[in-house]
Amino acid sequence: MQRKSILIGSLYFLLFSFLFFLFSYFFVSNDDSPSGWGAQDKIALIRVEGVITDSRKIIQELRRYRKDPNIKAILIRVDSPGGAVAPSQEIYDELIDIQKEGVTKVITSMGTVAASGGYYIASATDLIFANPGTLTGSIGVIMELTNVEGLLQKIGIEGITIKSGENKDVGSPFRKMTTRERALLQSVLDDVHGQFIEAVAQGRSLEIETVRKLADGRIFTGRQAMAVGLVDEMGSLQAAIEKLAEMVGIEGEPHIVETKEKTPLLEFLEARFWGSIQNTKLPISSIGMHYLFSF
Repeated sequence: MQRKSILIGSLYFLLFSFLFFLFSYFFVSNDDSPSGWGAQDKIALIRVEGVITDSRKIIQELRRYRKDPNIKAILIRVDSPGGAVAPSQEIYDELIDIQKEGVTKVITSMGTVAASGGYYIASATDLIFANPGTLTGSIGVIMELTNVEGLLQKIGIEGITIKSGENKDVGSPFRKMTTRERALLQSVLDDVHGQFIEAVAQGRSLEIETVRKLADGRIFTGRQAMAVGLVDEMGSLQAAIEKLAEMVGIEGEPHIVETKEKTPLLEFLEARFWGSIQNTKLPISSIGMHYLFSF
């Protein structure tokens, strides 16, 4: 009798967990608009916050919203100092594809900071809003390395490197960098910097030489950025929402859709019942890659 009660209780728990997962997945994690599924003329809000290290989540949101007929426009809220090069470029490319498609309007609202990789992403949208005191720009690339050779000699430690190619240990912290190696790394950074300049010129419809003059790594306030053509309008997040609604012909207060972060319980249930939905990947380390350049 007791075993039967435990079994029934377990079944009820599993059923409750499953129903809770469905409720959370469809009503909590995807849409916080007050009118739920039936709402029309929505604006999707996507946040790019903190250091940019991965593009997957942002690209998934962009693709989901651009396919939703109820989403009339997308607002990117950038509050980021930049980050890794490749993820910034991947998000930029996705936004350029949306621009070329010409169906969904996408604009950017800048928060406290939208610099380097954050600006890279913003430049691919139809319009950029910034606050007067927003810090933006920083169109440049940086690589920072450390040489601990002197410290190791003082404490009696010798760094030993075994390599398969002449340039495999370029940037090694165990020895001084040669002039040739510095030139090699500089050529890599110059190429990525050129890609950054070309991307901004394309996204902002500016001449490459115009962008190049501004692309020395300096930062601008929002007001300064507007004066040199890197930003279109001054205004808050709400001002950007109102402008975007006007651009796509939404009358009255638009419904704002924003993907919520999943709770640990929801993530557990999703993995339990819909593990195949999530394509979780393990981080992969590159042997010998001990330096990183970033926007």
